[in-house]
Amino acid sequence: MFDRLKHRVVQAPMAGTSTPELAMAVCKAGGLGFVALGALDARNAAKAIGAVRQGTDQPFGVNLFCHAPARRDGAREAAWIDRLRPEFGRFGAEPPDRLSEIYPGFRGNDAMLSVLLAERPAIVGCHFGLPGPDQIAALKGAGCRLWATATSLAEGQAIKDAGFDAIVAQGYEAGGHRGIFDPDGPDARLDHLQLTRLLLPLGLPIVAAGAIMDRAAARAARDAGAAAVQCGTAFLRAPDAATPPAHRAALSGGRTVMTRAISGRAARCLVNDFTVIDDAEAADYPVAYDLGKALHAAAMARGHAGYGAFWAGTGAAASVERPAADTVLAISP
Repeated sequence: MFDRLKHRVVQAPMAGTSTPELAMAVCKAGGLGFVALGALDARNAAKAIGAVRQGTDQPFGVNLFCHAPARRDGAREAAWIDRLRPEFGRFGAEPPDRLSEIYPGFRGNDAMLSVLLAERPAIVGCHFGLPGPDQIAALKGAGCRLWATATSLAEGQAIKDAGFDAIVAQGYEAGGHRGIFDPDGPDARLDHLQLTRLLLPLGLPIVAAGAIMDRAAARAARDAGAAAVQCGTAFLRAPDAATPPAHRAALSGGRTVMTRAISGRAARCLVNDFTVIDDAEAADYPVAYDLGKALHAAAMARGHAGYGAFWAGTGAAASVERPAADTVLAISP
């Protein structure tokens, strides 16, 4: 699986900022590109996969969200709307009266499964948990290699027991959404080197992820036993990425925090107006994200970018504006 790669650098599937063009560029450079499907419906997922296929004959991966359905709580959602009402008021706007579950998970998503079985991407990655047994069997039967994100040994064991082919060891320093299976469960907050060493005895290839920004960090991960490294923040300034200008500019500040305020689920974001909001009573994921996106839109309509979901890892300040291919070469261990 990894022997076919010229460079053992995996481009993280970042919903909203990674693009088919970014995946193509990484693949052409000898790394492994990924297409993020978690925020797409089946029709647009097929289009994204098709776009990569037209641009490269190299193997690539796709990534899915496997979270449980949101726990709808009308009172809690109304309270969260009221909590953010003053933030909307800063821009002369009103929050929505009701919230929607904007990102359905892959579990039970027959339309998305049909797309994957038809397209047969080389790798199907999973975040927030695992698909159902029938989905796993179908994907394996179609010849797809299966990866899943782990933040603990228990999650790694579950991934192995489900018959997966590799584990992405997501350190606490990684940008974007924490892949923890149970968002309300305990989190040891291990960095990627600690987690890689912890998962190695399971016997599956480990892909280390979390603030890997240069060759020294990649070599340290490989020395710790990782088969490859996965990088997201390192690619955010690439011209092929869909990173908004305000997000790109904020990377140089480098300060990040973990917050649930934006989406309802823990995610590492560059410090901004949203990250200082107390997230203790946030609505469940992805319902809270519906409100977060509405607030960002209201702020942007008045020229204020401080409520963006500017996901980034702790190495954000070390990101470099350059073609994705150059980043692959700069990081390759």
